[in-house]
Amino acid sequence: MKLSVSVRAATAGAVATVTLLAGGTSSAGAAPAPRAAAPDIPVANVKAHLAQLQSIAAANGGNRAHGRPGYQASLTYVKSKLDAAGYTTRIQQFTASGRTGYNLIADWPGGDPDRVVMAGAHLDGVSYGPGINDNGSGSAAVLETALAVARAAHRPAGHLRFAWWGAEELGMVGSRYYVNQLSLMDRSRIDGYLNFDMIGSPNPGYFVYDDDPAIEKTFKDYFAGIGVPTEIETEGDGRSDHASFKNAGIPVGGLFTGASRTKTAAQAAKWGGTAGRAFDRCYHSSCDTTANIDDTALDRNSDAIAHAVWELSR
Repeated sequence: MKLSVSVRAATAGAVATVTLLAGGTSSAGAAPAPRAAAPDIPVANVKAHLAQLQSIAAANGGNRAHGRPGYQASLTYVKSKLDAAGYTTRIQQFTASGRTGYNLIADWPGGDPDRVVMAGAHLDGVSYGPGINDNGSGSAAVLETALAVARAAHRPAGHLRFAWWGAEELGMVGSRYYVNQLSLMDRSRIDGYLNFDMIGSPNPGYFVYDDDPAIEKTFKDYFAGIGVPTEIETEGDGRSDHASFKNAGIPVGGLFTGASRTKTAAQAAKWGGTAGRAFDRCYHSSCDTTANIDDTALDRNSDAIAHAVWELSR
């Protein structure tokens, strides 16, 4: 039987305690070795990735859409960072709307291959603009979290895998292709998939997916710890890459700061920002540039990603 994330963690803790006692430790009350906490993700680094994606769009017709040169250049940029950091990367090719698309998959060496924790984001944007909040924000934060794993030489019990999806804007084509290529055994090895699609909206909310209780709690606990209230994510439910995994029976979770829906007065009182205005007025528009990012939301969500990656892969 496949254990849930929470049950696995509890089981691992129990095994560790028994092992300590069996090894001849005289002090039954000896504290276990402290677990490494997730590092703070420098928001300046995440913003530097966004600036690169903006420059790539500017040099390639103003966008980073599926099948366009800007997407290919974005993929090359992300892959080069991961290769230099020691990841094993591979590019997965598919076809959508008559154009070739690409997914980028990056595996961090080590960890239990039967306990895979994935974090991902779609790297493509629409053809109308550079796609910096949607979804440079998620792509950049996942990239910087992966690089933080490498900087820390992190060696979790679980196996870490990061992914950047193509053709999400055409209906989650890239992520669905990835999941469909997995064997039933490989699907069963994925403990959870974490999705990050728009996490720096300029009039932000703090929304948490409620699909898997253990993953949801991990994110909610993090935000509660920094005094930020959250709400359940509904605007993008089933509309981003987590749906491909959820439909295959894989536990999913994630974060979102809002798109075209309007922030209510109650939400503005809770989070700040402007009531009666969309969470992202530049959603799917040419003004979705690096000026269309709330730094505080980007910073908080980037740190939450790292927290979840560290916690769920223990």
